[in-house]
Amino acid sequence: MRIIGTGSALPKKIVTNEMLSQFLDTSDEWITTRTGIKSRHVISDEKIEDLGAEAVRKALDMSGLKPSDIDLFIVSNVITNQDTPGMSCLVAAKVGLSCPMFDINCACPGFVYALDMAETYYKAGKVKNVLIACIEEPTRMTSWEDRSTCVLFGDGAGAAVLTEGDNIKGTKLHSQPDVDKIWMSRKLVPSPYVTTPDLEVPLQMKGREVFRFAVEACTNGVKRLLDEVGIKKDDVSWFMVHQANKRIIDSIIDFMQVPSERFPVNIHDHGNSSSASCPILLDECNRKGMFKEGDIIVLSAFGAGLLSGAAVLEW
Repeated sequence: MRIIGTGSALPKKIVTNEMLSQFLDTSDEWITTRTGIKSRHVISDEKIEDLGAEAVRKALDMSGLKPSDIDLFIVSNVITNQDTPGMSCLVAAKVGLSCPMFDINCACPGFVYALDMAETYYKAGKVKNVLIACIEEPTRMTSWEDRSTCVLFGDGAGAAVLTEGDNIKGTKLHSQPDVDKIWMSRKLVPSPYVTTPDLEVPLQMKGREVFRFAVEACTNGVKRLLDEVGIKKDDVSWFMVHQANKRIIDSIIDFMQVPSERFPVNIHDHGNSSSASCPILLDECNRKGMFKEGDIIVLSAFGAGLLSGAAVLEW
């Protein structure tokens, strides 16, 4: 397949490090030196599905397709305050989609997983046009009393429209199941038959272990995939890496020995928006005119699970 439209949407509320320091034992210097983040967009009076619908409309407008042209709608979403219907149905009702649709929860690499699924459906001859949206509000998963997690995240939505083509050169998905490195738990509706207690625990993260996994998964996954598709890293125009932490990105650059100019970043004013990170960055770079026809683009993301994925695209 090939990407013919991108879109993104961000909450209007911008929370700076200075604002966080008013109620947390932290500072702009502490956050910036450890994460590279200066500010982030945070859900306030919006609904995340409205941001998802906005991103989808922008992607459809760029593609020139109508909602009725879409054969499959895949949404990546970790958490929302409405468990059912799924986020795909909530957004579809707003934009007029009526194709088959489903949600996935792969956390941060959700966009790459969705690309792999779209390409698989296409190769099976079941679809022509696929819409992917990553719609995330990780700031609703963290404790705002925990400076180790709440300073990291921002909310937002990113979308992409794909159609027939030969521009996805390869994808590679990876798992290293390890459920206590990034996790959260919330209570369900009580049942008279449940004898084990439900836990209500905000997002927990073991930073050092996650850092190590992210760097290894990205560098190894990208190298193996480039070898498989026969493309040299020097021929890659852009490396679009999940915006989790600037120190992680810098370590990936050091390990891969690629000029940092080929690694676009927006984490300084976005934070980590989970699976929406990659499509938001993709859309912003696309709308700046950074991509030229024939450019080779590598996408790489990693997160809870522990899961990771990489994709190689030709623009």
